[in-house]
Amino acid sequence: MLRLRFAAISDVGRVRKDNQDAGYAGPWLLTVCDGVGGAARGDIASSTAVQQLRRLDDEPVADHTPDDLLGEVSGALVRAHDRIGELVDADPALDGTSTTAVVARFDGARIGIGHVGDSRAYLYRDGELTQLTHDHTFVQSLIDEGRITEEEARVHPHRNLILRALDGVRDVDPDLFVVELAQGDRLMLCSDGVCGSLEDHRLGDVLATGSADYAAVELVRAALEAGSSDNVTCVVADVVSDDDVDELTEVEDLEPLLVGAAAELRRRHPTGRRMFRGHRSGDTGELEPITADLAEDDVAPPPGAIPTDPDPEAYRYAPRPPHRFGWLSNVLGACVVIGVIWVIAAGAWSWSQQQFYVGEEEGTVTIFRGLDTEFAGIALSEPFETTDITLDELSEFDADKVRGGISAEDLDDAHASVDALAERVQPTGSSLGLTTDPGTDPSESEEPSASPSTPSSSGELNNEPSEDATP
Repeated sequence: MLRLRFAAISDVGRVRKDNQDAGYAGPWLLTVCDGVGGAARGDIASSTAVQQLRRLDDEPVADHTPDDLLGEVSGALVRAHDRIGELVDADPALDGTSTTAVVARFDGARIGIGHVGDSRAYLYRDGELTQLTHDHTFVQSLIDEGRITEEEARVHPHRNLILRALDGVRDVDPDLFVVELAQGDRLMLCSDGVCGSLEDHRLGDVLATGSADYAAVELVRAALEAGSSDNVTCVVADVVSDDDVDELTEVEDLEPLLVGAAAELRRRHPTGRRMFRGHRSGDTGELEPITADLAEDDVAPPPGAIPTDPDPEAYRYAPRPPHRFGWLSNVLGACVVIGVIWVIAAGAWSWSQQQFYVGEEEGTVTIFRGLDTEFAGIALSEPFETTDITLDELSEFDADKVRGGISAEDLDDAHASVDALAERVQPTGSSLGLTTDPGTDPSESEEPSASPSTPSSSGELNNEPSEDATP
């Protein structure tokens, strides 16, 4: 039969005021939870989840099967989820709180793993590190789709956007699976404060050396030195055989460990940092002060570090400080906005130039292109074609219609309106029923075809009847 030799440690980190991580390590259970919520107290969610999950830390029955293992893990996660919901119902101020969770239930030969969120479980075996869990995060979905790489995910502005968590509201949908163990394996569970700061090769280097206790401390130390701005929690367990008397004695002397928010340790070190292993019976679980090379006052802030203490959750779920050329993205964004406005304006102008109406300009019927209106005192149309029809030649009714503007669907429709007006033009003199030949002098009259008398050359009238006249 196999046994676990375990260690756990948690640190509030360089930026946070409170530790919202919680962890537990025992002979039959390992778990890490990372609270989310800021003002909604993520530490309550994580510590509540751990208190529910730690009930699995007892020796399984002899005929324990893999299905039994996963059933226990799933049931514990559901209970933790429901308990968080009860707390939110009792205190509306907690609305919005939630926590990630990674659980490893040991039965002497294998572990059953349950996972929700971005806390992780790793297996170090024969010099090779394997990530057992799959993050439920937005950036992980981008990686899965091939849209970004692992390296790009580490600096993505939404790298900590969690898609699944225990919140007492949405249904629990954990990943559940079983891993067979062998003597010499090393398990590591951690919050994203560790795996988000250290690359896999660095995790492997640390896990390859020392005892479980040493590896846990070094992982937290390395994450802080790498500039982690989050709470940092790590649980490490070595798989040993109960045939080894020395190892068995050491394992049997171990007591379960509670770390982080679950340990209810609110006291801080005078340097403003708090780093502790677990809570055991009769001691505080707090480590000795960090060595001088790690004292906060002696360590230069990492590049991009925030000099003041912001709201913990606001920082965790906000983009990193802008890079050197962050202004360039602002300029590009402004150009995009201007470009969109220009395209919309150009489209509107192009459409307006396809609109026509019949109106008046200086007393003449004119076809206009554009809209028959004004904007800020600027006419949105211009004369397009001028006709030889004046308003004086139109009836009062038609003239008023032209003054008010006759709408048209297109240029052909405007021409049709003008033609209709031309047919109703009233020419000068029409009221007298006269027409005048412009090539004739109005003072002249046509010579009559016959006259009753014709004056002679002497001015006398010729009254003599014709020879053919009948007496």
